[in-house]
Amino acid sequence: MTDIDIDFKNRDQILELVTHIPAGMIKQDKLVKHNNGVYFQEIPTDPETGIASIIFDQAEERGWNKIDLLNVHIYEKVRNEQHLNELLEREPLWELLESEDFVVGQQLFHLHDHFYLLKQMPPRSVEQLAMILAMRLPSKKYLVGKPWDEVEKDVWKPSSEYYFKHSHAISYALAVLIHMNLIIEELYGS
Repeated sequence: MTDIDIDFKNRDQILELVTHIPAGMIKQDKLVKHNNGVYFQEIPTDPETGIASIIFDQAEERGWNKIDLLNVHIYEKVRNEQHLNELLEREPLWELLESEDFVVGQQLFHLHDHFYLLKQMPPRSVEQLAMILAMRLPSKKYLVGKPWDEVEKDVWKPSSEYYFKHSHAISYALAVLIHMNLIIEELYGS
């Protein structure tokens, strides 16, 4: 199974430039547009809505590849590729993840509602931050409060419930790092 997510500061600008078909899903017994998924392949569509008439999980089984184009607001403040690379290379002030004013007050990407987790298990690396992101999900909550080496042994194992794959969690952790450094730039200058 493929799972491709691409982050944009404004996905609508991209979608205006390319031919695509919105992915479909069923909600309350009705075909509706998927929040983020699109197809860049020919796929049967509903003639009234233009939405893919084969819902996304069944479409994948039949060989169509849905790609999720995500709006990620943090990229609005990234000036260019060089700036992005500088933000990625800059070691963040990890201690700020223990500050409620910073995490909650600044609406830190993917973590502002999970300050309790950061307070209980303050990360000091991208890998630990990725594990924190994974432990937000119900399938891995049982790991909260355990030593990092124990968490690392279990956190990436597949689960019957929704869980983060290592690659997704690392990607999100890097986005958090970028957001942290953007906030620090905004508050204190670069």
